[in-house]
Amino acid sequence: MAGTGWRLHGDGRAVSPGEVVAPDERLTWGRTVGIGLQHVVAMFGSTVLVPALTGFPVATTLFFSAIGTALFLLITRNRLPSYLGSSFAFIAPILASSAGSATGGILVTGVLLAVVGVVVHLAGSRWIDVVMPPVVTGTVVALIGLNLAPAAWGTTEDSGFRADPVTAVTTLLAIALTSVLFRGLLGRLAILVGVVVGYVVAALRGLVSFDAVESASWVGLPTFTAPHVEVSDLALFLPVVFVLVAENVGHVKSVAAMTGRDMDPLAGRALVADGLATTLAGLGGGSGTTTYAENIGVMAATKVYSTAAYWVAAAAALVLSFSPKFGALVGSIPAGVLGGAATLLYGMIGVLGARIWVQNKVDFADPVNLTTAAVALIVGIANYTLTTSSGLTFEGIALGTVAAIGLYHLMRAVGRARGTTTA
Repeated sequence: MAGTGWRLHGDGRAVSPGEVVAPDERLTWGRTVGIGLQHVVAMFGSTVLVPALTGFPVATTLFFSAIGTALFLLITRNRLPSYLGSSFAFIAPILASSAGSATGGILVTGVLLAVVGVVVHLAGSRWIDVVMPPVVTGTVVALIGLNLAPAAWGTTEDSGFRADPVTAVTTLLAIALTSVLFRGLLGRLAILVGVVVGYVVAALRGLVSFDAVESASWVGLPTFTAPHVEVSDLALFLPVVFVLVAENVGHVKSVAAMTGRDMDPLAGRALVADGLATTLAGLGGGSGTTTYAENIGVMAATKVYSTAAYWVAAAAALVLSFSPKFGALVGSIPAGVLGGAATLLYGMIGVLGARIWVQNKVDFADPVNLTTAAVALIVGIANYTLTTSSGLTFEGIALGTVAAIGLYHLMRAVGRARGTTTA
């Protein structure tokens, strides 16, 4: 494939049964634009929900999402289709960090992920499985989601689910029912549909203020904020690196399975690209990014894996980022709607960890695996906290991650030496 070119698939109008449009192919530009806009719809609900939950500027997050996607396509040389949207893994550390320091944490996370990507590109991805076997990866992902449970309920009377239980329940039910009532793309957009339904219900009940929307201009630059690094908060963000590694490697393997192409050589490039995209977001005040499973669903449904469609999606997201009125509209989503959506989203992150265990057939009859998961999950869910004499504070996500990695390798080493466990 030429660096930026795509050859036409067949006549460019249809995909024959059993065929797929490969990353280096495209349909006619009209069809490619249409599919690209589907990708925008698919990523939209989750990407804007993260800044809505964390207080980050929506337009800024969309801007860096678009730039990050373009950067990802360039670094992977248009061979790996992906949209980089807001990562849910950042929600917990952002909410737990001190005021203003989240951007610094996102920046450092991005740099570390890029470094991991360089190592993977040069040395291969096998060492990731050694340091972070499935039982550890699944545990870290699960504890990040479950650690957020109190935030879903609401840390104050006017936040989260308890701010407006009626709207929250409506939103949650709308998401759940949409996912089983509809097939295809609409079913995959259950979160977006549920948020819209909850928003309408809240508006009809007089709980939505449109003042900021009315006063916002249609066109304007996103708000950019310089990063502020707080050393005491960095430990909150370090576990996110492990999650992003798992998500990116999983994305590479998923696309490889669907296209029938060996994508493993691109794993390092994917990690570097997501790391740089997250670094840029941290530099300018946007939320960190990751490869999006939502868009894998669009590819699976359309059988179109053309990276050309993702350039269209990135361009569309960039245009949306220059509309303050759009950002104000997202910012007007009431707490009850966010609480209802968060109840499902945070739980999904937790269950995703269990899914990793199941897919990799983790044996919990093995005391090493059982102890690793059991201890780390409780540390994360209960939000154990350790404050050092120098004033550094480590909370549940960081301590749970350390417990998972440390316990696993300690117990496995002792077990091998004593002959009480197998490799």
